[in-house]
Amino acid sequence: MTEGVDRVLEGVSRRGWQGRVVRAERVGGLGNAIERLRAEGLLDEAFAGERLSFFSFDLPDDLPEARSLIVIAVPAPAVRLTFHWKGAAREAVLPPTYAGYNATTRRVQDAVTSMLEEGGWRSARPLLPLKTLAAHSGLATYGRNNITYVPGMGSYAQLVALFSDLPCEEDVWGEPAMLERCEACRACWKACRSGAIPEGRFLLRAERCLTYHNERQIPFPDWIEHGWHNSLMGCLQCQRVCPEDKPFREWVEEGEAFSEEETSLLLDGPAREALPEALAEKLTRLELIEDLSILARNLRAVIGER
Repeated sequence: MTEGVDRVLEGVSRRGWQGRVVRAERVGGLGNAIERLRAEGLLDEAFAGERLSFFSFDLPDDLPEARSLIVIAVPAPAVRLTFHWKGAAREAVLPPTYAGYNATTRRVQDAVTSMLEEGGWRSARPLLPLKTLAAHSGLATYGRNNITYVPGMGSYAQLVALFSDLPCEEDVWGEPAMLERCEACRACWKACRSGAIPEGRFLLRAERCLTYHNERQIPFPDWIEHGWHNSLMGCLQCQRVCPEDKPFREWVEEGEAFSEEETSLLLDGPAREALPEALAEKLTRLELIEDLSILARNLRAVIGER
């Protein structure tokens, strides 16, 4: 590693984060890996069209001379929300990375950009599959559930990346691997009620994953049973039973509380302009204000009003 790379990684480590730096040219390999999966028929086309089409595997237009890719893992807790409804307090959890995802991304990118600027280097923000990047770089390892795990953080980690013109002459780059523990463990497979974790292959059946359907703008498919819902967004079932996450699964921070009136309004799926100011501020802090229709549908499912 060069002196500049070491300096940036030391700054990342001082903040309690973990990072890797790889050559910018690696970006093409990320795109090729996804195309191979599509060519082999291993990706559901509807899922691929919705979730993978916005990625860009070229060097950024605002930094075409990029020489490195920096990928960082930041500890991220689950967040507990409280909804008062029909005289009772109903709890709903947001899995790690959902609450304030964009704010965390900006905070980390701004911090790393400042480190780079001290050395005279520039940065640009990518549109990349961060789990795949982290797994190739050695920062993270996949679990059987296809979630990435970072040493000392488990799956309670948010990934952030940046392009830079910071020189990177040598790097570590390998094929994504599965945790050794997963070879003999079937905990997530047994816990996944939707059948998204297949027995005969490593790649997740993403089109069956409850997380995927919890983030879509359309009604739940008929095959999703009411009792499967466990989170306001996404799904925590496989993380709750994973032995790798045992040290972190109780890391749940208290988030916003919603009054009976606010809960009633949210269940109706209001337009943004109809939100009272205090409610809009809560949803803005959680970064849920752009997903009001999804929030209403999922809240009905979680508190039993489906």
